[in-house]
Amino acid sequence: MDRPAPPRPPEIAALPDSRGVNAFEADASLRALLPLYLPPDLLAHLTPHLHRLGGLVGARLDDLAHAADRNPPVLQARDRRGRDIQAIDKHPSYTAMERIAFGDLGLAAMSHRPGVLDWPERLPPAAKYALTYLFVQSEFGLCCPVSMTDSLTRTLAKFGAPELVARYLPGLTAQDLDALTQGAMFMTEQQAGSDVGRIETVARHDGAAWRLTGDKWFCSNADAGLAMVLARPDGAPPGTRGLGLFLMPRELPDGTRNAYRIVRLKDKLGTRSMASGEIRLEGAIAYPVGDLARGFAQMTDMINMSRLSNGVRAAGLMRRALREACFVAGARQAFGKPVIELPLMRRQLVKLMVPTEQALSMALFTAETLAASDAGDAEAARLLRVLTPLLKFRACRDARKVTGDAMEVRGGCGYIEEWVEPRLLRDAHLGSIWEGTSNVVALDVMRSARKTGSHRALAGALADRMARAGVPEALWARLDETLARTLALVEAALRDDAAERLARQAASALYHAASAAVMAGEATASGDGSRLLLAKLVLDHRLSPRDPLAPDDVAVAAQIEAALLGEAPVALADAVRLAAQ
Repeated sequence: MDRPAPPRPPEIAALPDSRGVNAFEADASLRALLPLYLPPDLLAHLTPHLHRLGGLVGARLDDLAHAADRNPPVLQARDRRGRDIQAIDKHPSYTAMERIAFGDLGLAAMSHRPGVLDWPERLPPAAKYALTYLFVQSEFGLCCPVSMTDSLTRTLAKFGAPELVARYLPGLTAQDLDALTQGAMFMTEQQAGSDVGRIETVARHDGAAWRLTGDKWFCSNADAGLAMVLARPDGAPPGTRGLGLFLMPRELPDGTRNAYRIVRLKDKLGTRSMASGEIRLEGAIAYPVGDLARGFAQMTDMINMSRLSNGVRAAGLMRRALREACFVAGARQAFGKPVIELPLMRRQLVKLMVPTEQALSMALFTAETLAASDAGDAEAARLLRVLTPLLKFRACRDARKVTGDAMEVRGGCGYIEEWVEPRLLRDAHLGSIWEGTSNVVALDVMRSARKTGSHRALAGALADRMARAGVPEALWARLDETLARTLALVEAALRDDAAERLARQAASALYHAASAAVMAGEATASGDGSRLLLAKLVLDHRLSPRDPLAPDDVAVAAQIEAALLGEAPVALADAVRLAAQ
């Protein structure tokens, strides 16, 4: 007897799926801002690459990232014959992503040699970080090895002996995976996390070479071909001043494996695709990098580049979370209308949008500052010293909340591992820990302010930027007053014993004030009125006193939400009018 056909499932519109959306084409903010940060000829050259990567993010790269997350690397300590091989088996999907990031895009090489993506010169930081910002919207874990390889190459080229640079630079900047040498940073020890000065790894010279002995507790990209390692030479004083910087190869020039072992791999909450492990150094040969008396100071260059990359990646995670939330809200019906038309949902989406856009603007502004600093601009170097920890501190914290709240927009499905939201949330939580916890990085903001007056330099640079852009007078006056009050807070945090207690408050205020000023300048320079409204919202909700029991001006809020969530560009004149209310 024939059975009746089962009822057909409801139309897929009930479960909106953004697969196929091009992440670059869908990102109006990135497309509007890149002309401000890249020269026209380079932007024209890169645009097809950005479009291609945007398409990968919406399809194949997402599939690879999902598979790699479900199939984390496995340590094979020995082979079947009992030989000590210390090999890490990686899923084919992870290897495929390596080919895209290291090979096709050349993300780790583009800052160090010409020819990547067929551009005749080295590509500037803004180009690299725009590509990273897109790539991370599918895959966060692999961006760590990419960033470590990039930053290790920079530190080696900056401080390493010429023969060391000549030996290893070609492999570090290769795009052929068979020739590529990936980089890592082995710094953390059980007793020496935030307090790096407690490192116990010892470096001894045996007459022929330096050998390292000790345990490193958290080593991401554990099987990298090269690692920068902090160790204390015999007889060196305690604290960070006694640390030397060493380059440690996985294989020695004669092809034998160096004397260290991967004890185990970490079972992590996020970045599960990438191998993080514990390393035991058993007399491993390593080469001094730079002045051994300045090892930690030199290592901070690598740390700061990793921190900057972390901030950029946080911006990318927020963008993906926001895009998914807006897509779901626009495609799903509830109570007789699209969810995006419901007042509370509109309010929620704009609250996700503000920190997302702040992070994008601050990432591009910092990239621009890095380029000027590397070109020898001393004032830019001073600004970079505060911008890097600012971005890392605030953007990484914001990403945790944005990814969590965006998950809620999808509802119960957002909690299911078949969708991207759980992975975004898990990966976002790492940013506030990697390369310094929030407390440590906020204190670093205060340290830069105390040592170099970088907070005052930043305020001056922002004022000049707003003047050049022609920010409307009313908003400029408000921003100027806010910057002055922010500087006063930072100065208060620097007095006596107040620094630690006020460090996070002061760092947050400085980030919010800076991002509002940057976005206001971008708005008038590009004609994109939406960034003027975003600057107003930062001032209203992050930097101004508010009565928690006083109702908002619902009419003005509704107009701003309609402008920011609409498909049409926001005219600058309309934004000026709304910002004045």
